[in-house]
Amino acid sequence: MDNSEDGRLNYSFYSGVDLYSDGEIEDEMLSLAKSNVDLETVIATDDRWPILYHFSNKRQNLLEWYPFKEGAEVLEIGAGCGAITGMLCDKCGYVTSVELSKKRSLINYHRNKGKRNFEIIVGNLNDITFDKQFDYITLVGVLEYAAMYTASESPYIDFLKNIKKNLKPGGTLIIAIENKFGLKYWAGSKEDHTGILFDGLENYPSNHKIQTFSKLELISIITEAGFEKNKFYYPFPDYKFSDSIYSDERLPKIGELQNVINNYDQSRAILFNEQAVYDNILFSAREYPFFSNSFLVFSK
Repeated sequence: MDNSEDGRLNYSFYSGVDLYSDGEIEDEMLSLAKSNVDLETVIATDDRWPILYHFSNKRQNLLEWYPFKEGAEVLEIGAGCGAITGMLCDKCGYVTSVELSKKRSLINYHRNKGKRNFEIIVGNLNDITFDKQFDYITLVGVLEYAAMYTASESPYIDFLKNIKKNLKPGGTLIIAIENKFGLKYWAGSKEDHTGILFDGLENYPSNHKIQTFSKLELISIITEAGFEKNKFYYPFPDYKFSDSIYSDERLPKIGELQNVINNYDQSRAILFNEQAVYDNILFSAREYPFFSNSFLVFSK
């Protein structure tokens, strides 16, 4: 434990090396988090992608609506810089966050240090043992990296099997991930993780250590890991900055999907009128889930 951070940062499982980073900008972000400045005012004048992605309150839209059980214990895997940690603390009883990066964990701590119901464990989830089980476990933008940190012939399935051991009976796993067949990738957006046009559509010839999945592939992986009940939602325009959350009971209607070409993290091509194609797809609403840019899945 590091008592200088009130004992809420646990380095017992930290390897001593941050395995990924957005670079020097994370030092700036740590200084901002320590300064207690209003991060939304920072975003208003700084258009760099890491600032927007890690600090925007809009990230909370993904789960802010969800009725978590009162007093729930939550395990947040891949907490990053705390984009949703504070919201989870407000809605739940106690949050245990796991994050590979010490730098990002420090940003998270200083950003949310006014909350008294959380701790951050720095390290690889596969190396960590817990003395309790959880009502909810969140994987927001995490599953696609499982092959990088799980030594297995079936890393995505085995990663989820390991996670399932930490759920209470009846507990819920929450997954947010891009859809490799999302319409934006057909329309000219680069693959979010590799930055290569059509990379996911071509099944990742550039890098099989990072992968997203179609809905059917994701169902297969989750089911094989032992989760029998899976409820899908469709964040729009994606899970990162959701304006709307659709479901199979309430799919989007013609004309609802607006402002579809914004792409904040990298340049993109515009190969066709994306909104017109969405409206064409929505003549048969059942086709929409195949083309949704992201999935939000609640699994038991």
